[in-house]
Amino acid sequence: MTLPKPPVAQKIPHRIEQLGRVRTDDYAWMKDENWQQVLRDPKALRADVREHLDAENAYTKAVLAETEALQAQLFAEMKGRIKEDDSSVPAPDGPFDYYVRYDLGAEHPVHGRRPRGAETGEEVLLDEQALSQGKAYFSVGGAHHSPDHKLYAWAVDEQGSEYYQVRVKDLATGQEVGPPIESAYGDFCFSPDSQWLFWIWRDENARPAKVFRRAARPGLDGGGEDVLVYEEADDGMFLGVGVTADDSHILIHVGNQETTELWLIPAADPTGQPVVAEPRQVGVKYAIEHWTDRWVIRTNADGAVDFKLCVSEAAVPSRYTWRDWIPHRPGHYVAGFAAFANHLVRAERVNALDTLVVMARDGAEHIVAFDEEAYALDLEGGYEYDTTTTRFVYQSPTTPRQTFDYDMATRERTLRKTQEVPSGHDPLRYVARRLFAKASDGQEVPVTLLMLKDTPQDGSAPVLLYGYGSYGHAMEPSFSIRNLSLVDRGWIWATAHIRGGSDKGWGWFLDGRKEKKPNTFTDLIACAEHLVAEGYASKGRIAAYGGSAGGMLMGAVANLRPDLWGAIIAAVPFVDVLNTMSDTSLPLTPPEWPEWGNPIEDPAAYDLIASYSPYDQVAAKAYPPILATGGLSDPRVTYWEPQKWVAKLREHTTGDAPILLKINMEAGHGGASGRFDFLKEIALDYAFAVWAIEGTWKAA
Repeated sequence: MTLPKPPVAQKIPHRIEQLGRVRTDDYAWMKDENWQQVLRDPKALRADVREHLDAENAYTKAVLAETEALQAQLFAEMKGRIKEDDSSVPAPDGPFDYYVRYDLGAEHPVHGRRPRGAETGEEVLLDEQALSQGKAYFSVGGAHHSPDHKLYAWAVDEQGSEYYQVRVKDLATGQEVGPPIESAYGDFCFSPDSQWLFWIWRDENARPAKVFRRAARPGLDGGGEDVLVYEEADDGMFLGVGVTADDSHILIHVGNQETTELWLIPAADPTGQPVVAEPRQVGVKYAIEHWTDRWVIRTNADGAVDFKLCVSEAAVPSRYTWRDWIPHRPGHYVAGFAAFANHLVRAERVNALDTLVVMARDGAEHIVAFDEEAYALDLEGGYEYDTTTTRFVYQSPTTPRQTFDYDMATRERTLRKTQEVPSGHDPLRYVARRLFAKASDGQEVPVTLLMLKDTPQDGSAPVLLYGYGSYGHAMEPSFSIRNLSLVDRGWIWATAHIRGGSDKGWGWFLDGRKEKKPNTFTDLIACAEHLVAEGYASKGRIAAYGGSAGGMLMGAVANLRPDLWGAIIAAVPFVDVLNTMSDTSLPLTPPEWPEWGNPIEDPAAYDLIASYSPYDQVAAKAYPPILATGGLSDPRVTYWEPQKWVAKLREHTTGDAPILLKINMEAGHGGASGRFDFLKEIALDYAFAVWAIEGTWKAA
């Protein structure tokens, strides 16, 4: 076959002068001036932009037409590994067990409950599958029952824009209570007395800006009026709401990547004014939980890079009342904790491996850990406070998810569920390995591998190298029903635990942000080179894969070392970094300056971002095959970022490798909302990787 000709984007030079520096953006026209309206109504997209995106989608479909059978096969395999009529392990709360289940073939779940300990007597709380009918996109964010078990509330997004509607239902009558809440965040909470709902409003630029309270039932406080509880003046802060484990306080969380501030409302006075726990101080993060008679504080204050735990007996736990409790230990990252009436469980991570530490009120500790070379251990907690039972999930690249109930007093583990793989899974066919690549500055970067036991270690196997490396998010060595489709074809799946994530502690994150951001990119390159040196890979037969900030990573390594890669898959890629971080109207720009720097006011930040921003660093070189994907109503990485990047790549590449763009015209940052529709998008990514590495496009 002959490859069709790609769309040629119009060039309209747009001169930008900033901090005495000048740049020209030929594809700035792709950003619709009314992008805020497009988020709420994708049909409002400007005609010329839509025409170009439609042409790009048609081109990608035509180029990858020969992979459609493979896409269908990959999708069928992945779907075959999902138990279609699956359900969660019921979570007890008072008289009921709460759970989520899927009907056979359903894209969306049913939320239900039944009498505690019973196998029958289901009450449907929310039927997402029924509500999603006729909608191109449907995603439920938060969904919670009230503490008195009489109401059920949920937040729903029907555009992918992350503007949610919050609805409340009376479970006795089945009728909705009060008008829906509009322009909401997906985060909300009931007060412990079940009388009030606290929710977050998103402004016209899609930022969480205000916390409101409304009566959970008609007849209180004017029958449903929304009362302003808290307003955040700093565009650079995110908001959250919640309730302490012991139901003593309602919490308002204010923060970004480096700074935290928490506000308290006593549960005994839910209409009272919030009081700040500890005023924000740039660079100080803290989280608090009320443990019956004291506050427990997780913080990086006083140079505790990997965090420590403090306690306070004060009514309001301001910093001068904090006493060190679990001291800071460098390299032992305290990732989080959960409080129960007589126990406290903290999650720790050391060298990209997780453990749980259980502490009784008398201070006695014991550790919950496993012996595999690489695994993930996640604390799930539960609804109840006065219990000795907590819940955690164990998994590894070879081991499906196992859900355990754990008695913190007797140390007894009860396996409640093992993830079923209907089409079959034999862990003994596979091997998981943990390697360490030497970074350019001598740091050791963990790499987790998954492969068939008989995969040759002579460089002949194709490799998919996955990376992210931002915001302190760790890449857990988890089980994936998706990755097996490549591994079963003789591929090696490699996950790089690079700087910018917290895989080796919070210092690992700090060493990959702001002025140290380039470490993230060179770490991934070091991982690829180590795989080549150890015989797992060969240059040009590695597919690099990353999404969102990981998509920025993909763009950066494409510019730095295009020769290493046989394919690059950049999902919803944050690639137009300099322009985005200079546009204060965009939802995430001010909140993200702590991560990347502020190029509007700081010349050093401008120059640094310009030095690695994938869009700005595109140059005349032979780029490998690239697939960029996005969502039209994505508020996090706007559609025009991959659109502009692909246009510029095509303009400058000196090679003939195809550069493709696929925009989901009916979705946002997370892609398709249905559990099976989403797999079709993954199947496209994987089929592209196989097609690119096999090189059939070269003959075309």
